[in-house]
Amino acid sequence: MELPIMPPVSPMLAKPVSGFPANCSYEPKWDGFRSIVFRDGDEIEIGSRNERPMTRYFPELVEAFASELPQRCVIDGEIVLVRDGRLDFEALQLRLHPAKSRVTLLAFQTPAAFIAFDLLALGDDDLTGQPFRHRRERLVQALAQARPPVHLTPATTDEPLARRWFSEFEGAGLDGIIAKPLDEPYVPDKRTMFKVKHERTADCVVAGYRPHKSGPEAIGSLLLGLYAEDGSLASVGVIGALPMSERLRLFTELQPLVTTFAEHPWNWAQPAQGHDSQWSGGSRWNAGKDLSFTPLRPERVVEVRYDYMEGNRFRHTAQFSRWRPDRSPRSCTFDQLDRPITVDLGVVVPGLARATTPMDHSG
Repeated sequence: MELPIMPPVSPMLAKPVSGFPANCSYEPKWDGFRSIVFRDGDEIEIGSRNERPMTRYFPELVEAFASELPQRCVIDGEIVLVRDGRLDFEALQLRLHPAKSRVTLLAFQTPAAFIAFDLLALGDDDLTGQPFRHRRERLVQALAQARPPVHLTPATTDEPLARRWFSEFEGAGLDGIIAKPLDEPYVPDKRTMFKVKHERTADCVVAGYRPHKSGPEAIGSLLLGLYAEDGSLASVGVIGALPMSERLRLFTELQPLVTTFAEHPWNWAQPAQGHDSQWSGGSRWNAGKDLSFTPLRPERVVEVRYDYMEGNRFRHTAQFSRWRPDRSPRSCTFDQLDRPITVDLGVVVPGLARATTPMDHSG
């Protein structure tokens, strides 16, 4: 492989902002695996955010890149997986499997798609020093004839339209809006772009904690719960980012609430048997990871900030907002959550939903 830019390359990053920056190109923020694709003729490599190749996990995309991308190019984008018209990050996680036979099967059962949003090199031209507006023009031209599962992300310089996307596209599983300064070059591993994300609050029950890696007498994370319609306490996520002084203080403060699993609604002391839906204390992504915890009587309520839900859990780690001694734990239900209106991804990128149905191997 001989390209103007050679792997590995760390992708350019975005820093969070609360408003929409001016003089930018606005794009949907995709929730998948950030990937930089390198193609030099028959040689194709898919790089990841941590600079490790992911080529072996997505053979269906390698096949598509060979037919749909320019002969020599470097393209920044996102690998996504669509189910029922929405992004499905959990199904995408399952694609990273060590067994080749399993990789082949999943490539057929749950094929991925690639959303292209920046062009770093084309032919012998290194485009990273060019302003984004120029790179975007070249990318549109380069992918003018591309077919699914390769797609070009929608983009606009119209801020009112971007604000509408921000509200409407969340229902398809999108993660907000990325704002790219029109005159900026591509700077690997630097936060020169901006991301505008949804932020909401919810009052949750603190149902347990895990110790911090520094030692057993500091809180590593707080486990959060919400009451379902049937009265059960559902696990919805964790709070992970706390100052060390608060981790130490909370450990002492929470000890009077420590209880036994026999008296706790989440008896994860014994591993569940069977399917993923019966998962309890082990990580579905890392079978060797210990997710045991110290159970607490569900008596304390905390207000957290979150961006959106995936199923019945916070998609990302929730952020601590404040304690709510005025709230009853039983009042912490799913009814308080803001559920966006469902939108099919085909509205965002025509053909995207159809691109992720199983491949036809008949001929």
